[in-house]
Amino acid sequence: MSHTPQPARWLPFVVLGIGLTAISFGAIFARLAQAEGVGSLAVATWRLGFAALIITPVAFLQSRHELARLTRRQVGMALAAGFFLALHFATWISSLEYTSVASSTALVTTNPLWIGLASFLIFRETPTKMMIGGIALSFAGSLFIFWSDSQTVGAGSNPMLGNLLALIGSWCFSAYLLIGRRLRAGLGLPAYIWLAYGAAALFLFAASGAGGAELFALSDTAWAVLLAMALGPQLLGHTAYNWSLRYVSATFVAVVTLGEPVGSALLAFLVFGEGFAPLQFVGFSLLLVGIYLAAKGERS
Repeated sequence: MSHTPQPARWLPFVVLGIGLTAISFGAIFARLAQAEGVGSLAVATWRLGFAALIITPVAFLQSRHELARLTRRQVGMALAAGFFLALHFATWISSLEYTSVASSTALVTTNPLWIGLASFLIFRETPTKMMIGGIALSFAGSLFIFWSDSQTVGAGSNPMLGNLLALIGSWCFSAYLLIGRRLRAGLGLPAYIWLAYGAAALFLFAASGAGGAELFALSDTAWAVLLAMALGPQLLGHTAYNWSLRYVSATFVAVVTLGEPVGSALLAFLVFGEGFAPLQFVGFSLLLVGIYLAAKGERS
């Protein structure tokens, strides 16, 4: 009887670190693409479009039989998941035009809170005390960030709008995860990723066409940055998280993801010179602690 060889104990932690680093570059690449004149909708479109294109050969080589047996319900769920994933990236990347990287990434990663609330409101799952405490702390942290950004911000022309867009992005990502959990239960990872990314890319291409977004007349630098977004944050980052789930707990992975706003904020300071206002730092800290408690208190 053969067994799948287990990796060295340290390897999942190294892979998680690589994934976290890759994902932390997402906001930086988005800002760099915007600086090259690429619209936010186009940035989102190509991030998902390139990712779906790159994963296509893998999905069809490894999961063609699964894809051939898809039910109408699975196709409908894939379209719904893709719709919310498309909205997530469209709103979050747009938020980076108006507010700081630190505020945007801190607010867009609040999805454990909204998933906890949705589990209570929709599925009638009783939240734990730790979840309730996490939600309260995160709400307070969000208020501090909004209040601070209404006074001053390191970058952005309309921080209140940017923060709201980032929150909407988090709500959409929460909906994507809730739908994706059910869809993922009957599919392998390559098939699931291809369906979700492909559906999201189709919605974004349609929205770009309807909105007149420029998708093709881009600079060489812009193309390089967009491809890097798909390869790094989208494919390498999220694949590293999914692979690590085989060897470490989902709670530990959720806690590691809290490093994304920290990493993005540090990179934004190094690349764009963005710093923290005192109240912004307080809100940022409360938000991270709140998300940590919510992730730890989430029922499996």
